[in-house]
Amino acid sequence: MKSVCNVAVELIKSRRAHSSATARRLGGEMCKELKTRVLRMLPPSCHGPSLPQEDHTDVAEILSCTVKALKEGHVVGVPTDTIYGLACLAQNSEAVRKTYDIKGRNGHKPLAICVGEIQDIYKYCKVKVKEALLGDLLPGPVTLVLERSEALNTDLNPFTSLVGVRIPDHAFMRRLCQMCAEPLALTSANISSYTSTVAVNVSALVVDGGPVGDNSRLGSTVVDLSVLGKYRVIRPG
Repeated sequence: MKSVCNVAVELIKSRRAHSSATARRLGGEMCKELKTRVLRMLPPSCHGPSLPQEDHTDVAEILSCTVKALKEGHVVGVPTDTIYGLACLAQNSEAVRKTYDIKGRNGHKPLAICVGEIQDIYKYCKVKVKEALLGDLLPGPVTLVLERSEALNTDLNPFTSLVGVRIPDHAFMRRLCQMCAEPLALTSANISSYTSTVAVNVSALVVDGGPVGDNSRLGSTVVDLSVLGKYRVIRPG
């Protein structure tokens, strides 16, 4: 069974044959580009924004470093309210391709997007339900399948007119989306066909928020709301 860090280490190494890895810094040695560095913070069970401890990196620094990596086109490992995920900027076509390469994912399996606020959904999706329903479901461990809008990167899931959208009930992830000011493409942090990851335990470029979820290793519940007046549960979470 592979952890998110194992996946990152194995596949980042395979990418190094194709691209140079230049070490970068953010406030000294805090952030090194996709090398053997885990940025640790308190787990989300501590409620609200994580507070730094002696052996944990300040959350503001972690956010800044993660945004920097994403803006540079990298794929990063992140905690969510369900399982660990691999995230990249959804509007960056090359980063989306890297995510598929890292996962070993079938190119016809879609990636979901993650945003920070409900109003962001209206920019990238055509919403056919009342906003009150969105507010009842999000933020939370739910992925809503909606019709995509023209604003979403056409290279993201070009084979379908639909897209899954998430707002995790996780302060770090919501703030990360807000700081990026654009959607993240998000998928579970595992090689395709392997079990999803709920904890980080070895060194790699990831944000370590401690164990997440309830260790059941289930992702979000996926609900199709793309058809007016109807809904369909695609996958229970």
